[in-house]
Amino acid sequence: MNGRLRALRDGCRELAVELRELALPVDAEPHAEERLRASPALRLLRTLGTPRHRRADEVPRWAETFADSRLTRVVANIELARGDVGVLNACAAPSLAGFTVDALGDQSQQDWFYDELARHGLWTFFGMTEPDHGSDATAMRTRLTPRDSGGFLLRGAKRYVANAARGGIGVVFARTGPTPLSVRAVLLRRPAPGLTGTPLEMLGLRGACLGEMTFDDVEVPGERLLGRHLPASRRGLWGANRAFGVVRLQIAAQALGAGYAIRDQVCALRPGWDGHRTVTARLDAARELLLDLAAEADANPDDRRPPSLAKLHTAALAVEVGRWAESALPPGSLVEHPLLEKWCRDVMAFEFMDGTSHILRLTVAPDAAPPREGP
Repeated sequence: MNGRLRALRDGCRELAVELRELALPVDAEPHAEERLRASPALRLLRTLGTPRHRRADEVPRWAETFADSRLTRVVANIELARGDVGVLNACAAPSLAGFTVDALGDQSQQDWFYDELARHGLWTFFGMTEPDHGSDATAMRTRLTPRDSGGFLLRGAKRYVANAARGGIGVVFARTGPTPLSVRAVLLRRPAPGLTGTPLEMLGLRGACLGEMTFDDVEVPGERLLGRHLPASRRGLWGANRAFGVVRLQIAAQALGAGYAIRDQVCALRPGWDGHRTVTARLDAARELLLDLAAEADANPDDRRPPSLAKLHTAALAVEVGRWAESALPPGSLVEHPLLEKWCRDVMAFEFMDGTSHILRLTVAPDAAPPREGP
């Protein structure tokens, strides 16, 4: 942790205090957009989530490096999630859609995407997971069919999409043929005939506003097809994997930050108690591992294993810390302390964000033999 990273960490730690003030109101009314738009903290995070050369607003000196690398994003997200991870995920930032546009979009597509965000303050969406095929992107059934008159028609459905109902611009993946190379990504702008989004009932991480989207012959102009300028091997899933490489590390950092928040709350409710030492040691060890994996991913951005290892470990640890909190406090403590109860719900959602544990294990060890049956 050099001086710039420590400054970023300390600045995000202060910003986290503002996020926590919104935690319970956002959990109660996650679709109340006026509250989210009025938050200075979320406005700053929206700017920080935008590539440095495209930022329309000035940022504090400590925050200038926020989006410079995977490591800086990890350092920031750990501290921000200690404020509240639900509010952090309610931020209207480029997010996963932005990372995909950065990886697959040509100059005109990137300009259009970021101009729309800056002009209208839109939430973004990213459609990959499908109702019947989960995280297996190669099994998707959403179709992108060329039209004789030019452009494409998009038909299918996506589920567990952040901002599915309120998102104004985003990226959706579909296939034009039977092979993995036929999976392509398109830019969509709402409203659009045939495009609908419906929120899903959520118990945890309600600020993310997960939902499902359906596409009934949605017209997609040819200039909204991402990756047109790239080789066939880098037009679709390669870009998604590049984006996941960044976001999985952010999700891992958020899971770890939520675990720290739970630990902090338990310690505050039991001052002087040393029963947290094992949990604290595990959280600290996970932080060191996460920082190492982020630096490794910066050195080799096409290696999918470091981000997968990071999320696999910290998502499971955060759930364990939540269960530990329930046993470390007297009966009824979660009812008496609604913020702690919310965090114990929130950590359950990380399992389903940007790749389930099963998919991540396949990424880490793709050639591992299946378990033997019988004696």
